[in-house]
Amino acid sequence: MEYTDAAAAFAALSVETRLNLFRLLMAAGPSGLPAGDLAASLGLPASTTSFHLAALERAGLTQATRQGRQIIHAPRIAGIRAVLAFLTETCCGGRPERCGDIARLLPPLPDEDRGMTPAFNVLFLCRHNSARSIMAEAILKRLGGARFHAWSAGSEPVAAPNPAVLAKLRAFGHDTTGLRSKAWAEFTGPDAPRMDFVITLCDTPDGPSCPDFGALAVTGAWPLPDPAKFTGSTVEQEALLNELYAGLERRLGIFIALPFASLDRMALGRRLDEIGGGRDLAHAGGR
Repeated sequence: MEYTDAAAAFAALSVETRLNLFRLLMAAGPSGLPAGDLAASLGLPASTTSFHLAALERAGLTQATRQGRQIIHAPRIAGIRAVLAFLTETCCGGRPERCGDIARLLPPLPDEDRGMTPAFNVLFLCRHNSARSIMAEAILKRLGGARFHAWSAGSEPVAAPNPAVLAKLRAFGHDTTGLRSKAWAEFTGPDAPRMDFVITLCDTPDGPSCPDFGALAVTGAWPLPDPAKFTGSTVEQEALLNELYAGLERRLGIFIALPFASLDRMALGRRLDEIGGGRDLAHAGGR
């Protein structure tokens, strides 16, 4: 660590409010806390909390990631280790072991600062797991090959996927035999595969809150219209399904081309939301 970086970290912690925020985040661990919870714990206005959290993040002591519609703040263990290493590197005339094993005082080093490399587990979520998420699962399985493993689930899954969606997928050459509607609880147990990416596809702001898929899962929101709400003639509904498929294929094509090895999880979370911010389908439902 450079002297300027160490000085920035000490300056950030020299403000009592920031020190209190940092201690709360250290208590929460890598899973972190939403800014609202931090503000409530310290009795601070939201704007004041955000100001101090931004200062801690600029100093490399915390990191912010998006989980669904919330911003979660967590301590950067790698940054904290770097500060402690800077403080102790000259300990006892170059013999830091005489200061005690400081490394034992810290939790294991997570991977938040390391670039991500395939293969990745990707979970697509929507309410009924009958159309959008099913379509995304099928498209990624074909586009991603061995580099990506795709799943889908819903908060209120129906009995089976939308027949029109399955027909559309088959028309585009997808094998639909393994596609089924299922609850996202299948992916939250101790034996479930650990997800690297969780992408929600619901287009309603009052949709269900996602469960915890692990502190290291990168989350993103790609709001897309629900085919179950499509109205109009058969030809119009067919056209909207084509648009939905094309929009998902375009977004997933951008997603699999991201430079994963050179992006940390924070940067990947931002890129996911940027991909989902397109206007191609966000307002196409309900015609």
